[in-house]
Amino acid sequence: MAGLKLVVVSGLSGSGKSHALKCFEDAGYFCVDNLPPALLPTFVELCHQQGGEIKNVALGIDVRERVFFSDLVGILERVKVLGHSVELMFFEAREEVLVRRFSESRRPHPLLPHLPVLEGVRFEKERLAELRRHADRIIDTSDLTVHELRELLARRFGQEGTPRRLTISLVTFGFKFGVPYDIDLLFDVRFLRNPFFVPDLKPLTGEDPRVRNYVLTDPDAVAFIGQLEGLFKFLIPLFERERRSYVNVGIGCTGGRHRSVAIAGRLQESFSAFGYQVTIAHRDLNKQ
Repeated sequence: MAGLKLVVVSGLSGSGKSHALKCFEDAGYFCVDNLPPALLPTFVELCHQQGGEIKNVALGIDVRERVFFSDLVGILERVKVLGHSVELMFFEAREEVLVRRFSESRRPHPLLPHLPVLEGVRFEKERLAELRRHADRIIDTSDLTVHELRELLARRFGQEGTPRRLTISLVTFGFKFGVPYDIDLLFDVRFLRNPFFVPDLKPLTGEDPRVRNYVLTDPDAVAFIGQLEGLFKFLIPLFERERRSYVNVGIGCTGGRHRSVAIAGRLQESFSAFGYQVTIAHRDLNKQ
């Protein structure tokens, strides 16, 4: 069985380590943050025993606390001896940049929370100097935007030959039960004719062919679907350019049982035909 490809992410606080881990997750890596270094060999062995399901792993290791840097370096060497590929990445930034980032987030420095941020930055640099000397790759994020950092990591660690396409998650809901908080785009379809007021259709849902036909043959619905398809043909390539891995789309009607469900089902068919992975969830379908 082939060994794992292991990337260890460490470095200075405020240098972009957390964002880097998110980039690795989007690139298809199995990611774990704040793993104690002593548990690393056991963790790697457990991943290796998964029969090839886990091949690429990114670990965020915080070595600011009472951990000897020589122990971490020695542990990584032990992992290499077991036949795994290991790369230690060290993230850093200029002092004035780190101070500005802490100021913008209004967070104290985690090592010296009761002192000026600059003192914490310099203290941490001293403590991590030995680890930095052992790094395989040092990335200075001082002049990088989050998008540029994502692009840099994607070029270096993206899965070759298998570009990841955007996953689209459709969520239907009823406005009477509140708007979902975790959506990126929201569309209100309450302007469409409502099956609720048709006695034979009222007890059914938007998954029933009769309700779907009633909603989707509405001329306004036909025009609306056409407009949405055009909008998403424009938006999706822009989302992918930013290397987003998913987008959550909310579609709401009054109760979340008829119109929103029918429209979402039609959109799911459209997105699937365009070659995108689509998931759909009906939050309020069974609510009275």
